[in-house]
Amino acid sequence: MNPVVMELTVRGLLGRRRSLLLLVLPVLLLGLAALTRWASGASPSASAGLTDGFAMGTLLPLMCLLIGTGVIGPEIDDGSIVYLLAKPVPRRSILLAKLAVALATTVVFAVLPVMAGAAIAGDVELRLTTAYGVAALLAGVAYTALFLALSVLTRNAVVVGLLYALLWESVLGGYVPGVRDVSIRQWALAPAERMLGYRASGWGVDSAVSMPVGLTLLAVVTVGVTWLAIRRLTTLRLAAAD
Repeated sequence: MNPVVMELTVRGLLGRRRSLLLLVLPVLLLGLAALTRWASGASPSASAGLTDGFAMGTLLPLMCLLIGTGVIGPEIDDGSIVYLLAKPVPRRSILLAKLAVALATTVVFAVLPVMAGAAIAGDVELRLTTAYGVAALLAGVAYTALFLALSVLTRNAVVVGLLYALLWESVLGGYVPGVRDVSIRQWALAPAERMLGYRASGWGVDSAVSMPVGLTLLAVVTVGVTWLAIRRLTTLRLAAAD
């Protein structure tokens, strides 16, 4: 990973306007968490409902979409990526540097707010907070890698990503049995369900797959889309050289 590329990516991603966008959903989640705590008396079941429905189902994929597309999408759209690709820097280093920045940003602006929301809404010995923190981290890595890859593969990454995040993951992935089996959100919830043990069913934490299957699928998706992004970046670089 190239530190210069990482520094340039941080500057571009965390500009003033984009930083404000990155704060909107986390602040909304924390506000809803406080309201949930007040209305339910800090019930873990209510906390799990908010965290699973809004935090994991809406906030996390949307934040990862904003971050994953933001680290490289604008450079591809305005053509400035050509100048970076013309430098004597391996394409793999460029992609991995941008992915590293995106993942770090995801942890700060998405994973930590999910954990804070669960803790504020209601928890017992931080069990929900820890379980959903692990789930959010695993899902965040996969989402961010996927949306970054989409930015390299298509100029319509934001549109495709929105359809995927809001329709597939939030709506269909939460309720339709067949879709739940191929949902990043459901795969990431498998370790959370295992961590909670017998409390999981009582608090409404349920995954469509087992933990080994979920972890395996998350790893396959993350590595696969990262490899595809690197391969596509090779094409872009060669096209620029021509």
